Amino acid sequence: MLSQTAVFTKLVQDYMGPPPVVVSESATCGEVVRRMRDLRANSVLVVDRDSRPVGIVTEQDVCRRITFQGPPDQLATDVMTAPLRWVRADDYLYHAIAEMRRCALRHMPVVDREHRAVGILQQHDALAVAAARMVEQIELLTHSRTLAGMHKTKAAQVEVATQLFADRAPAPEVQTLITSINNDLYRRIVDLCMRDMKHDGYGDGPLRFDVVVMGSGGRGESYLYPDQDNGFIIEDYPDADHQQVDAWFIELATRMSDALNEVGFPYCNGFVMATNPLWRKSISQWREQTTRWVSKGSGMVLRLADIFFDFTCVHGEGALTSQLREHVTVTARKPFFLREMYKLDAEHEVALGPFNRLLTDKLEGPNKGKLNLKLTGTLPLVGATRIAALAHGIPATSTRARIDALHQQGVLTNDEQDYLKGAFRHITNLLLRQQLRDYQADQKVGNHVPLEDLSKRERDILIVSLKAIKEFRRRLRTELTGDLF
Repeated sequence: MLSQTAVFTKLVQDYMGPPPVVVSESATCGEVVRRMRDLRANSVLVVDRDSRPVGIVTEQDVCRRITFQGPPDQLATDVMTAPLRWVRADDYLYHAIAEMRRCALRHMPVVDREHRAVGILQQHDALAVAAARMVEQIELLTHSRTLAGMHKTKAAQVEVATQLFADRAPAPEVQTLITSINNDLYRRIVDLCMRDMKHDGYGDGPLRFDVVVMGSGGRGESYLYPDQDNGFIIEDYPDADHQQVDAWFIELATRMSDALNEVGFPYCNGFVMATNPLWRKSISQWREQTTRWVSKGSGMVLRLADIFFDFTCVHGEGALTSQLREHVTVTARKPFFLREMYKLDAEHEVALGPFNRLLTDKLEGPNKGKLNLKLTGTLPLVGATRIAALAHGIPATSTRARIDALHQQGVLTNDEQDYLKGAFRHITNLLLRQQLRDYQADQKVGNHVPLEDLSKRERDILIVSLKAIKEFRRRLRTELTGDLF
């Protein structure tokens, strides 16, 4: 049975059914009816010579426009429904559901990136994934593709997350939903910026490129209101073309960052954005830079690698991102580099002191006496699993996927896998719950949880969770540094 959040993370291609029945623009109505009868199809796509759909003939069209209405040799183009609404195979399913509901469509053609027909999405199949409550949430998350509309989508994200949380959806799944919506907004904003640039005389993009996000967005573990951590991976080009090529990508990066900020993704205080040339490079430059990071392995270089190594593609074909991921997975396995990464990560210790006492924030201010469950909860686990994954050549970026992959390789026992995944789920649940409470109370959304807000059972599970993370980190330290204590 699919989870409550499945409809928001599935793609159209997961539910579009078998290849569509197609006919050419020269096909007659008689041929269309015979094809539908012989293949037991309830619709036929009319395509041009490049296999791009130009219209659709459905069972209703047969009943209303063909039967007893015209001769069998009448052209299908005379009775087909056009112009045609279609959806891309790699679009999110919930966008297609919203479009079909608003336009009262029972069938929607599915096309690939070249706009060639690859399938048909049936409304009843799509709606079967979404319960009635989900349909309401879909309506909240599918505003217009203008910046104003996308700002509403970003705001509605919190409301949908609150509803799912109240319905006891697992916190990691809610995180995945938040990340999926964020990444979808990234994709649509980049498309919007590129369209506006073309209109303003900048032309189409000069080269293939991928837009990547890093940090929690790259891991699929976003909390509420993440800032921008993004970059460009551009296909290689001659040095002589750099001024012209880079000027186009600087313009896109500037427009993208400004639009993201306007929609609800604040500028990154550390300037980890594609507007910074450090995060805007060709694939060869990225390979060279990451190799240099791994070889040097000290100071600021480690912090840059720590930020970048969870990158994932949010716009583009993804081939360049895959190439760079493969390079990083192979290159970063050097013991010296991983040892230095662990030393950097050692500052992120869990909030567990002697005699299993929970350690709260000691600094004067509004958070004194509270638990920072990001800095001393999830980050110690995230950092440790990242290092362990790099050490064992695991390309996955999400914490849960890394834990599963480490288990599959025999690095983690069944119990260790269970405890670490449970720890991540429990701490994430406490942290996300507090963020939603902060939002509802019109307070600044942060990462601190009041100790008194935890039930005795929640405290007990938290202690067990932090002990599991602490033990995993101790074992990792021994393997990397040889230190026993």
